[in-house]
Amino acid sequence: MSVLFRLVTLATVTGVVSFGFFSFGFFSFSELTSAASTEPKTAVTAQSPADSDAQLSADNAFAAPSPLTFHTPAFNKVRLEHYQPAFMVGMKQQLAEMEAIAAQTDAPTFDNTIVAIEKSGALLTRVRNVFSNMTSAEKTKDLQNIETELAPLQAAHSDNILLNRGLFARVEKLYETRDLLGLNKEQQEVLKQHYESFVRAGAKLDEGQQARIRLLNEQLSKLETKFEENLLAVTEERSVFIDNVSELDGMSDADIAAAAEGAKARGKDGKYLLEITNTTRVPILSSLNNRDTRQRIWEASANRGLGRDNGIDNRPLILEIAQLRAERSKLLGFANHAAFKLQNQMAEEPAAARKMLTDLIPGVLAKVREEARDLEAMIKESGAKHELAPWDWEYYTEKVRKARFEVDEAAVKPYFELDNVLKNGVFFTMNKLYGIEFRERTDLPVYHPDVRVFDVFDKDGTHFAIYYVDFFKRDTKRGGAWMSSFVDQSHLLHENPVIVNVLNIPKPAAGEPALISFDNVTTMFHEMGHALHGMFSNVTYPSVSGTATPRDFVEFPSTFEEDWAIQPAVLSNYAKHYKTGEPIPKELLDKVIRASKFNQGFDTMEYLAAALLDLEWHTLTSEEIPVDAEKFEAAALKKFGIDYGSVPPRYRTAYFAHIWSGGYSSSYYAYLWSEVLAADAFAYMQAHGGLTRENGQRFRDTILSVGGSREPMDAYKTFRGSEPTVDALLKRRGLK
Repeated sequence: MSVLFRLVTLATVTGVVSFGFFSFGFFSFSELTSAASTEPKTAVTAQSPADSDAQLSADNAFAAPSPLTFHTPAFNKVRLEHYQPAFMVGMKQQLAEMEAIAAQTDAPTFDNTIVAIEKSGALLTRVRNVFSNMTSAEKTKDLQNIETELAPLQAAHSDNILLNRGLFARVEKLYETRDLLGLNKEQQEVLKQHYESFVRAGAKLDEGQQARIRLLNEQLSKLETKFEENLLAVTEERSVFIDNVSELDGMSDADIAAAAEGAKARGKDGKYLLEITNTTRVPILSSLNNRDTRQRIWEASANRGLGRDNGIDNRPLILEIAQLRAERSKLLGFANHAAFKLQNQMAEEPAAARKMLTDLIPGVLAKVREEARDLEAMIKESGAKHELAPWDWEYYTEKVRKARFEVDEAAVKPYFELDNVLKNGVFFTMNKLYGIEFRERTDLPVYHPDVRVFDVFDKDGTHFAIYYVDFFKRDTKRGGAWMSSFVDQSHLLHENPVIVNVLNIPKPAAGEPALISFDNVTTMFHEMGHALHGMFSNVTYPSVSGTATPRDFVEFPSTFEEDWAIQPAVLSNYAKHYKTGEPIPKELLDKVIRASKFNQGFDTMEYLAAALLDLEWHTLTSEEIPVDAEKFEAAALKKFGIDYGSVPPRYRTAYFAHIWSGGYSSSYYAYLWSEVLAADAFAYMQAHGGLTRENGQRFRDTILSVGGSREPMDAYKTFRGSEPTVDALLKRRGLK
């Protein structure tokens, strides 16, 4: 559940998603997301001021700001052939703007240098914000080809700016005299982040070192884009087709009908399609009674990207990416890639992130063993004699959940109809906390028929944002859930936010209601938290707008919103039977709330395994890169004592999109780091009145509106009055 951060900077990411410290219309070096890296110097070099005359055909949808409300993209006018020309002209225009800034004879000032940089790249920003979401939410083969071609060009574009010595000299001069400039707090933060972005990109390196950095960025951009392409393909490659409906025993009629429609759409009429998700675990395993079918699906998920049966093999890509990242970090003066990435995050260094994770292992292992004993007892009770395997965990967890809490997922889903959850759950909560209202509109063009659009009105009736939702899973959409922005809020540019949330909820068969799991309910609340971070942004400069914060802070506002989903006052407003409108019985409601804390040992262990695996890969030096990715993964898990057979990592190395193509390299720990803040903040709010407008306004003013314009811990302490403790997190996860 990431925020598609604005693939705009290399300092941090939204856009899952690039948020960045350096958020003008190009990719800054400090983040290096999948779309941000470089190309050969001969393909795109620093342009001369003459290129300011570069123009785009007037019929190109990106040639001018959209005439629609808040410059909402005119998707009805966007054509495939518009993207590449818009990128090429946009890069040329911005390079010319940067050259003009660097060539000034006047002494550098905040306005003639930093503000000028912030205003640059308008065309590139327009096309990038649309393209980055389209290549995640609606990636056709043609879009994929364009992305592959553009990735190194965009990386070179970033280098051509961040390695521009004349431009850096002006920024450096301002930074060195910053105390004399009379800047406000936001301006001080913007200047600092710009300076650090140049330095982290290699602005202080010599010519030879910069040439090597350019080449490394070019190679990485190609490899990371290739990994992303492979991941989409391998998810389809490893889909499971079932011949006999009897093998689907335990699935609901609606799910079976959807599986039949899915197979038919793939040209396999008469079969049933069971798709794997982006994580190792596959939710459908909780209901399938046929153990062989469960094993088949689990193995398809866990073994993807390993080249099995002559399929796609991501291992060579991973080893090369790790090698190049390590070399680049060394050139920049860091011990390893993790040290480079975490220097400007809240954790500051890998050791701090690792300690936060490993300190939890003893308690989590004890909880996992306790849960495993319960599952093994249930296996015996059911008359089976097999050992507990990873494809059994969710199945028997559901049985224990039913027995212990008498909660049957199939009995609960009818109370969670998607539209009702959205309007009477998510929107209801946002109104109670912040006073905002969502009104659906159908006149704006969308990029897919499933997409819906809402105007967002503030408590005083002001129309201040537009919100898109794209809920349903499809083959052209990558896995997971994220927030992106089509337009970022900025007073400098007079822009209002235009935000989109994208999820992967299974689409019901035609004519059937969209009854969703409670996991998907909490995901809707989570992604709304990211959306609010973008919509409530109230900053001047676009580089610090909305989710442009450190990676280990950005998941805080979204995780915070999750917990409202299980508050009785909220649940009772949206948990209503889709046929009768009857509220969920209090007894069942209480069980749902209690059951939501169940299986937290497993949930935490699979996360810890993935987060530690990420850090292990990225604390290697270039001399330490292994030759066997699978052996390295096994050794890493054993090293921390978390090689627990029936609880595999949430993401194994070969399909760990967050760290190889999604901008979270060395930073997957950030979800738990942010959860510490979220749990502490939620507990504080509950102790001070809970779901009230006053509480919401305080959170909005101190956290959601400031974006990256303040140091994260300073912002948190302004809200909370103190730094957080881990107590609320341990309770939230049922570990205390």
